[in-house]
Amino acid sequence: MPLLTLSWLVPLAGAGILLLIGNADERRSGLIRWLALVFSLVAFAVTVAVWLAFDASSSEFQLVERAAWIPAFGIEYHLGVDGISLLLVVLTGFLTPIALLSSWESVDRKVKEFSIFMLALEAAMIGVFVSLDLFLFYVFWDAMLIPMYFLIGIWGYDQRIYAAFKFMLYTMAGSVLMLVAILALAYMHSESTGSYSFDIVRLYALDIAPQTQRWLFLAFTVAFAIKVPLFPFHTWLPDAHVQAPTAGSIILAGVLLKMGTYGLVRFSFPLFPDAAVEYAPWIALLAVIGIVYGALVAMVQPDMKKLVAYSSVSHLGFVVLGICAMNEIGMQGAVYQMLAHGVSTGGLFLIVGMLSDRRHTRLIGEFGGLRNVMPRLTAAFLIITLASIGMPGLNGFIGEFLTMLGGWLWNPRYVIGAGLGVILSAVYMLWMFQRVYLGPVTNDKNAALPDLSVREWASVLPLCAMAIVMGVAPVIFTAPMGPSVKKVVERVQERRSVTVDNSFGSFGSFGSFGTSERAERVALERPEASPRAERDRSERFERERSERLERPERSERPE
Repeated sequence: MPLLTLSWLVPLAGAGILLLIGNADERRSGLIRWLALVFSLVAFAVTVAVWLAFDASSSEFQLVERAAWIPAFGIEYHLGVDGISLLLVVLTGFLTPIALLSSWESVDRKVKEFSIFMLALEAAMIGVFVSLDLFLFYVFWDAMLIPMYFLIGIWGYDQRIYAAFKFMLYTMAGSVLMLVAILALAYMHSESTGSYSFDIVRLYALDIAPQTQRWLFLAFTVAFAIKVPLFPFHTWLPDAHVQAPTAGSIILAGVLLKMGTYGLVRFSFPLFPDAAVEYAPWIALLAVIGIVYGALVAMVQPDMKKLVAYSSVSHLGFVVLGICAMNEIGMQGAVYQMLAHGVSTGGLFLIVGMLSDRRHTRLIGEFGGLRNVMPRLTAAFLIITLASIGMPGLNGFIGEFLTMLGGWLWNPRYVIGAGLGVILSAVYMLWMFQRVYLGPVTNDKNAALPDLSVREWASVLPLCAMAIVMGVAPVIFTAPMGPSVKKVVERVQERRSVTVDNSFGSFGSFGSFGTSERAERVALERPEASPRAERDRSERFERERSERLERPERSERPE
């Protein structure tokens, strides 16, 4: 059974069926809501089936589906999952029904169109994570923009058009850079083998000159950095989060941002290992700046939703730091933090949306003493808040601990800066919780607010449960990702040809504090770790390329 095809085809088919149902007068909105929820639950069941069929002991791509698509250019319908993409596929299936439940009453116009865009968005997101052909990956990557653009632009708040355009322009700018790099890789494969290919497994084996790696790495990484978003490419995110409907914010924080960090792990670092080693210290520096900057800006936000949006900038900095460490511990922590952030931040946006639906405001100053009125919602928000700040026993702790440990083994200086972000996150999250929920009721409008309904329980309870399960039983999630993470790290470590100094010039005054003894020893022992070796490798590459160009054209190359 083609499970991976079903995983994205089920929600897309659901969107197509909803398209056929007439609802001009909104009389069938209830039916459409239930159908959309059923299709999303079926898609979630398929993702769980993918997990059950997955062999956690293997690092290879599994459940592979392959068929020729555009043979003349080596483009294939090629799907597969490893332990990294598997968990992100399941996360997408898990969050989409919750997002649909969150919009049950808040979205009361154009319900049919809203449901169609939500299901189409789910299909595109899953397609991104299961694609092993770069052309197919790019199709899903750009297809995701369309439903998200309309979700923000139609069902968002006052400045929704501005936020939707900003989201589209930023992401498209990065996508164009990535497209150029993808075409360059296909061309280089043609020059090397005589045929075009967008197969990521084949492209991993390309021997790319260091200077070329730098340009292609930057093209891919800028596209992914915008999506993360990494400082200073983050400015689209607060606007998109604040203006998006609750369901859009849940999906945006829970899944869409992970597409950027997933791209770094799947493409940027393993495809261009030399450039990754060279630029990793600078990317990590931007990540640490984003951690501290996002936390400081979040502290002064009067709007709960904007506070949570800036917390995403801060927390995803830990993911990027773990990736840049390029060791198993850091990379595993980065993948785990992707999952943890999707659960906890999705939960924060969900509950903030519940308060906004009741009071039609998100200003912290408008609330106070809600625990006296809404004890169940207060308890749920407390669990999600503690998970977000990395409380031991909850999901956020595992990811942050592993990323900081991996970062420390690589370069302790970054962890010192990231540690400040951990402290600040506790400050702004607990301070918000105190002002909104503790103390006496300070506004008469809050005195009669209803507590969680059955529907709201159905959406918030799975998130709270998942935060606890991920905190007390992390092996459930680390077991399938472990072999795949190890393979990615080994691919980067084995193929890189030079170990570069990461002292940042004036930062060199820190001396050996910034570099572990093991890293220094590896740099000294490796015979290729020298400028001369890099120069010889580049000359050999150019010589082989010239010889290939002198040979007659291969007959199978397309006209």
